[in-house]
Amino acid sequence: MIKKNHYLILVFLLASFSSFGQLQSPDEFLPHKLGEQFTPHYMLVDYMQHVADNSPNVRLVQYGLTNEKRPLLLLYISTPENLAQLDAIRENNLRRTGMLPGNPDPALDRALVWISCSVHGNEASGSESSMPTAYALANPQNEQTQEWLKNTIVILDPSINPDGYSRYTHFYRRYAHSIANPDPASAEHSEPWPGGRVNHYLFDLNRDWAWQTQVESQARLKKYHEWMPHIHVDLHEQGYNSPYYFAPAARPYHEYITDWQVDFQKEIGQNHAKHFDRNGWLYFTRQVFDLLYPSYGDTWPTFNGAIGMTYEQAGGGRAGRAVLLENGDTLTLMDRIMHHHTSSLSTVEVSSVNAARLIDNFGTYYQNNINNPQGEYKTYIIKGTNAPDKLKAFCKLLDKNQIQYGKINSSRTLSAYNYQNGQIERVPVEANDLVISAYQSKAVLTQALMDPNTFVEDSLTYDITSWVIPYAYGLEAYASKERVTVNKGYNFPAYQGPAALNNRTYAYLAPWEALQDAQFLAALLKEGIQVRYATEAFKHSNTDYKAGTLVITRGDNRPMGDRFHETVNRLAAEFEQSITPVNTGLVQEGSDFGSRDMQLIETPKVAVISDEGTSSNSYGQVWYYFEQDVSYPFDAIAAENLGSVDLSAYNVLIMPEGFYRLNNGTLSKISSWVSGGGRLIAVGSSVSKLQDKEGFALTRYASEAAKNEAKRREDQEALDSRLNSYADARRTGVSNYNPGSIVQLDLDETHPLAFGLYEPYFSLKTNSLVFEPLKNAWNVGTVGKEPIITGFMGYQLKQEVKQSVTFAVEDKGRGAVIYLVDNPLFRSFWENGKMLFSNALFFAGQ
Repeated sequence: MIKKNHYLILVFLLASFSSFGQLQSPDEFLPHKLGEQFTPHYMLVDYMQHVADNSPNVRLVQYGLTNEKRPLLLLYISTPENLAQLDAIRENNLRRTGMLPGNPDPALDRALVWISCSVHGNEASGSESSMPTAYALANPQNEQTQEWLKNTIVILDPSINPDGYSRYTHFYRRYAHSIANPDPASAEHSEPWPGGRVNHYLFDLNRDWAWQTQVESQARLKKYHEWMPHIHVDLHEQGYNSPYYFAPAARPYHEYITDWQVDFQKEIGQNHAKHFDRNGWLYFTRQVFDLLYPSYGDTWPTFNGAIGMTYEQAGGGRAGRAVLLENGDTLTLMDRIMHHHTSSLSTVEVSSVNAARLIDNFGTYYQNNINNPQGEYKTYIIKGTNAPDKLKAFCKLLDKNQIQYGKINSSRTLSAYNYQNGQIERVPVEANDLVISAYQSKAVLTQALMDPNTFVEDSLTYDITSWVIPYAYGLEAYASKERVTVNKGYNFPAYQGPAALNNRTYAYLAPWEALQDAQFLAALLKEGIQVRYATEAFKHSNTDYKAGTLVITRGDNRPMGDRFHETVNRLAAEFEQSITPVNTGLVQEGSDFGSRDMQLIETPKVAVISDEGTSSNSYGQVWYYFEQDVSYPFDAIAAENLGSVDLSAYNVLIMPEGFYRLNNGTLSKISSWVSGGGRLIAVGSSVSKLQDKEGFALTRYASEAAKNEAKRREDQEALDSRLNSYADARRTGVSNYNPGSIVQLDLDETHPLAFGLYEPYFSLKTNSLVFEPLKNAWNVGTVGKEPIITGFMGYQLKQEVKQSVTFAVEDKGRGAVIYLVDNPLFRSFWENGKMLFSNALFFAGQ
């Protein structure tokens, strides 16, 4: 029997549930009472449309569609007078940021509060709570909320992740008993893989704010930039035994977060505490949820001048409609809704009361950005000699974040930090270099993303601690403490298109230096065109070509006839690919086009391990790479079916990260398949499934002496820790911890796995795996004796990682095993990692 909770509801909460006129409360509109059942997304949409249709306080807009074509909605909620001049208020705020010219008009000043619900779809109480929150604010009879709205505009996103929310709510409504079962062992508390946390492509949208790889993020951030709110709240859920969490946040804070932002978080938390205390609800602050990684729903808004906050309600996918807690109480869905509803309205309340201070400090934030950016680096130089397509991809990221960039008037020399070697050098800044000045509205976000090092004040953080964008894009770049004047805009030469068709063309040459080149190759292979790649550099027609250059010959494609030329040129135009037609296969230096050094690419027939046991994020990253990055087909094979699948239909098998098990029989089958010509690509932590297994070269220690030394260190550490205090237990356990850091690698540029990358390569390391260089294998990417490491890495791991291997290729019979110890597709923002993965897919081990 589930006991009904009795709340000491605030006046404004009571008022929110009484109906007036045609406007209905959620309980009146829905076929179920709030908390009795999860609300499907289409009903959530219908209710928000109802509120907009029946309240003068609400304007509803659709700002995008998900991959599964569900609508993304925003509700603008304020007084009718404010809604009548909504665009003027919005533009007035943008003038305060410097993102629109002109001076702000104080008569148009309003506090702007943005509330985002359920970015993790199975943390459903956020979206459920959006309905009573919308009703409370939309109801003209609610005197308290109407008073707040006189100087405040609330922007409410009822479901950031409709696809994930729908996956979870459909599961629950389909399989749960009609009477809620609070026993966590019951099936209704165990949602199946991949769960509703993630979006269609199984991405965590709460890690995508800066990178904007996903359609939901891209659409939302376009709207966000039109408003630049003063407050942003992200409604989440956590483990169901945890009390409610609200600001102030835990340390570490990023060093660029201002004192005002820190202090006002505390004021908001104090207001929440007042309401939670009145109702006797448990809560905590200043623990777990930090403000470091710049791509969260709290940090990205914070780096854009807002008071960005995460609110965490107990619940998540395992909570269902009711769940038994460790203290013997029962947490209901209605409890969870009320907690988020209360904190949401409390946020509006404290923002309204402090509207003038919010607006004033928001303006000061942007004045400081434009006139006196706080970081030590004032200018970032990206050399114009970088591969054009890499520069274009980098500019797209800047554009998504509305970071300004351009060129300088005339060449000059600056003292600057060289990202590639970590040294301070005199650097010529030339007319075609891309230059970013920190003196702009987006100063803090620019410096947070571009700085070569991130100060981490506390090692106890739960996400990656380094994300340096020039490393992610593989760019030659420099950071200077000197200020230069930058003229906005950076124009790339217009694409000229392929030369006129000539059916006598012997071959076409295409570069291999950016992801766009992999997209072009994938398109050629899908059209049935045979392609070679150069295993060594060569010279043709007085032009030097690098290893990895694509060589597309008429002779390899004779069955296509003249359609060969039409197809190559059509695809080149489609992908704006630079191709060079040549009339002879004879080169001036290097190997001729018919040489074995011009390796014919075997068209990949790809299988990817998926389903239960695999990491949904890791599988999603592979899925996204194939469908969105290179548009290339693959088959998904459930991990549990791998032993029975006929692998002879495939020549590439990809192992994402996860907890699936490969028994000895399956491993033997895979080993034989590799020897017969298959290529196995093990991504990230999945390499551990091959460690010390028969038929695979991967081993933790290359010698018995190394193994004994590691055991000695472990024993000594255990002795040294005998008198450690209990209070320091978490900190003393981080010596081998790596939440996510960047490690410089030495690269064997002669191996196909490294083509188009160039030394040194900077790898985003998100695990603590360390392997000594493999025997009888190509150790392509290795850590040197004194590598550059940015971000936090435990002191013991930092020593162990030196002279280890990160990327390796083991030739095995007619096939190969490709070990990618660091996941190059992590969150899909490591652009250089996508190039590495393309090498693994199309080149390595052939």
